[in-house]
Amino acid sequence: MLEILNNLDTQLFLLLNGMHSTFFDAVMWVFSSKTIWIPMYAYFLYLLIKQYKKHSWIIILAIIISVSLADSLSVALFKNVFLRLRPSHNLALEGIIHLVKNYRGGSYGFISSHAANTFALAVTLAHFLKLRFRYFPIFIYVWATLVCYSRIYLGVHYPGDVICGGLFGGIVAFIILKAYDHWGTKVFVDNN
Repeated sequence: MLEILNNLDTQLFLLLNGMHSTFFDAVMWVFSSKTIWIPMYAYFLYLLIKQYKKHSWIIILAIIISVSLADSLSVALFKNVFLRLRPSHNLALEGIIHLVKNYRGGSYGFISSHAANTFALAVTLAHFLKLRFRYFPIFIYVWATLVCYSRIYLGVHYPGDVICGGLFGGIVAFIILKAYDHWGTKVFVDNN
């Protein structure tokens, strides 16, 4: 069964990675970059502070914990345990896959930390900004999905890596949000 899933994952990866162009090489390289999004993150920080004012610190803390846990646990519980080579390091795929700027990433790819981090951030931001900005969840989930797709496009993750990474990041965020609902709202009441 695992071999069948692995084969399907590889075939889907080859299909998605095989659809490329010079234009999208540049676009996906930018989408996958972490630093390009700093102005957007700063704007989200501004929105949180503007909406929640003196209570925004506990929300920002919840977001930091969510993303940090998704990042560290994706490595400790998955990458360092499963040791699944990224497609860019799989010798059976050498010469078949499309790499951009010869970027290969680290050796192991299951699960995608990019996907886990991105979806942990998306889930927490959507939770806190959805009431004020009605279409924000759509925007943030489309953004997270495109970041995840960029990892496949660049040849450094299989679809299963990003799907499982995204789900894992979402679960971590959900748990942190439940903890926030239990303890974080008490901070609001205690500080009023």
